[in-house]
Amino acid sequence: MSPASRFDAVLFDLDGTLLDTAPDMIAALNLLRGQEGLDALPYATARSQVSHGSSGLVALAFPAVAGEAFERLRERFLALYYDRLAVDTQLFEGCEAVLLALEAQGKPWGIVTNKPAFLTTPLVETLALANRAGCVVSGDTLPQRKPHPAPLLHAASLIGIDPPRCLYVGDAQRDIQSARAAGMTVLVARYGYLGPTDDPDSWAADGEIATPLDLLDWLALPGPLPAHA
Repeated sequence: MSPASRFDAVLFDLDGTLLDTAPDMIAALNLLRGQEGLDALPYATARSQVSHGSSGLVALAFPAVAGEAFERLRERFLALYYDRLAVDTQLFEGCEAVLLALEAQGKPWGIVTNKPAFLTTPLVETLALANRAGCVVSGDTLPQRKPHPAPLLHAASLIGIDPPRCLYVGDAQRDIQSARAAGMTVLVARYGYLGPTDDPDSWAADGEIATPLDLLDWLALPGPLPAHA
């Protein structure tokens, strides 16, 4: 595994990597379907689309709708989701231990997401992450979004770490493309919102993690103490 000295910072995608936002996003989506007289989608079916944001979820829920009608549905979905941003959303199990380990070593961490700021900002504030993160780059912070490298390069600049010394973790192909273009080492979060048609082995990532705690091996950081310690 990589020596601790190789990475001076870790940047995370948000949905499906740092936060398990699927419960609240899918609940909002099924509220919208109910308003349209449709049955709820199975949770497992919708979960794989969460990393594709509002457009991906609304396309899944309303495959025959396009154009202005689609955009109206998407806007209604966002309003419903905004009203329940952090009802059931939480850090993935193990992420808090990773963040604490990074903070104990003085290694900054940050968030780079395609989620728009009007959703990202209140969400990270509600979960008490805003003051801990070295940076939060949302999908509309810059004119470009992932898979463009600009958001990741901007994040590296904000935390004052050269891109090659940053490790990025994400669960979608755009995450890997963005990090590779930015010159960062990148890992696939296999525990994230991967769908049946996703093929992470073809994404040219530098590695993968099955759980957030696997990141500690890449960083050569100590894990959490046993509960009885």
